[in-house]
Amino acid sequence: MKADPAVQRRLLDLADADAELNRVQHRRRSLPELDQIGDAEREVRAKRDELVVAETAFSDLDREVKRLENEVEQVRKREQRDRDLMAAGASAKQLEDLEHELQTLARRQGVLEDEQLEVMEQREALETNVTKSRDALTEAEEKLSEVQERRDEALSGLESSEARLQRDRDLITKALPDDLVALYDRIRSRGGVAAGLLQGARCGACRIELDRTALNEVREAAADDVVRCEECGAILVRTGENR
Repeated sequence: MKADPAVQRRLLDLADADAELNRVQHRRRSLPELDQIGDAEREVRAKRDELVVAETAFSDLDREVKRLENEVEQVRKREQRDRDLMAAGASAKQLEDLEHELQTLARRQGVLEDEQLEVMEQREALETNVTKSRDALTEAEEKLSEVQERRDEALSGLESSEARLQRDRDLITKALPDDLVALYDRIRSRGGVAAGLLQGARCGACRIELDRTALNEVREAAADDVVRCEECGAILVRTGENR
């Protein structure tokens, strides 16, 4: 393949544009915010799980409080019923039975109220725990949102840079012969740099020095010959000093 030496030198501009594009794409993949978002998401999930545990424990204890309240209320109703029967004029045997039952009810009510007080204290502690868990979840969600905003801002800047670099690259390729661009893109698709300046005996793409035989072949090639590095396959761009 042949191409005017001045046209071949434009490949260096194309390689520079591609190098910048690669750097932008690498920065996109390695944004610190990406790892930070992963950490923040895990923290949010953990805080949500903690809140579920706290709310479940509070709900269970709240049901226990209501059960005890109902039992206390039933005992009080039974006590009031017995007192009403006594006031209505019961027989001596009935009075004895009612007094015995009232004593039993009083003891039962005392036990229930002690249990109720203990459970209510526990519920109060769990309610505080639920509040703290909700606050912790809110804080974790806010941190996640902040990191996501920073990521979006960084990506927006990188996307703008990438779009500008792509426009510059398109302008360069439009000014180059199609077959030369096709060769360049084919080399680039394999990874690495597709074109580099020959500096003395060193390839500017892979930074490896050509051996004497290869260097002589390059120097003996016509100025418009498109020559390539025997090490990396990149197009070697020559100037008047290294031909």
